[in-house]
Amino acid sequence: VFALSQPLATVRMVARIANRVFTSEIVVAEGSGAPSRRARPVMCGAEPAVGTIDRRKGQTSSSRDVVASYRAALRCVVQRVPHVHAVRGPSAPLERLPSDAEPPHLLDAEVVEDATLRVHRVRGEPTPAFAAFLDGTQESHVLVWSGAAPIVYGTVGAVIRERVDRRLRTWGRPRVLRRVYAPLCYAPRAALEEAFPPSVLVDTAPPAADGSLPPRHPALLLERAKSAVSRDRELLERELAESWCTTRDAPLLIDGGIAGNELVAQSSCAVGVIKSHRALYVSDRDVDTILSLRCGERSSVIRIAPRGRSAVHSWYLRLRDPIGHDALWGLVRVEVAEQGMDADVVSRWVLAERAPIAMPDGRWDKMSYGVWNCEGYLRAIR
Repeated sequence: VFALSQPLATVRMVARIANRVFTSEIVVAEGSGAPSRRARPVMCGAEPAVGTIDRRKGQTSSSRDVVASYRAALRCVVQRVPHVHAVRGPSAPLERLPSDAEPPHLLDAEVVEDATLRVHRVRGEPTPAFAAFLDGTQESHVLVWSGAAPIVYGTVGAVIRERVDRRLRTWGRPRVLRRVYAPLCYAPRAALEEAFPPSVLVDTAPPAADGSLPPRHPALLLERAKSAVSRDRELLERELAESWCTTRDAPLLIDGGIAGNELVAQSSCAVGVIKSHRALYVSDRDVDTILSLRCGERSSVIRIAPRGRSAVHSWYLRLRDPIGHDALWGLVRVEVAEQGMDADVVSRWVLAERAPIAMPDGRWDKMSYGVWNCEGYLRAIR
């Protein structure tokens, strides 16, 4: 009743306050594979559990207390780590800072459906078939600086939202992980290790195999922190994807690729949908073929086998008419297992998820509503 009678901003504020109260009583536990209408987030990497006794000190303690929020982590660092200075005012998330990402490039791939890459009209009408959607989020902020070393607070989460009676509900338990990231070779290692338990503190600049250390460049160390946060998010996403693929056989739409996980990449129920295209898996002569795709058309199926990752079948699919927009508007790349997935059938499933529109997200031309719902859910419980 309250939610229907109040502005959306007020509802979100109350939800965040309620979540803080709610999560303060959560006992750490492994996630369940069974669906739950009132799923509680699993606070990963936190030990000991709430209310346990630290027998060495003879007092109640919890490693989650020091990373329960940005302010809690900041207070702990300022009080217990010497020679640091806090950032004044709210800092922008590291995810919004400009980074030296790999330049856009082309990668040739083996065409397995036709002799050469060509355009196919997707046969049949769009058909909703995905039983659930999986996505993860991350957000990281600088707590303090110790010289050139940034000490960063990061929160990552992942969730599966299952479609039940045309409504999206949380399947199992969402994963949430809060940690502190620091280059321990350049930061006060002893003080940080005393302030935070090993499950919470992440070294972002460990020595290389030959013992060398990364350059002591502040921007580089920020990039390494952001990459460490991303790895934790990907780990939570993999855990949930594996849980679904080992217990269910209904189609799961995963936001992003599936080649990084062998179990998921070989599953007949996992479908990865990639929205970004810094790498186009076509030769130079086939770029125009991909860009010429119209709404409801797909490319030939190709085989992608990146080094160190599982091989998958993939194709490009145009979700929306690009006329009046940039060349990649509404273009996604679909990944499935090498065996047992028909490109037209899966394309019809993906095309069916264009509605409802994932507004007001700026990526709505490529994003399914189910993925948008996952991200909104994770923002609410973070």
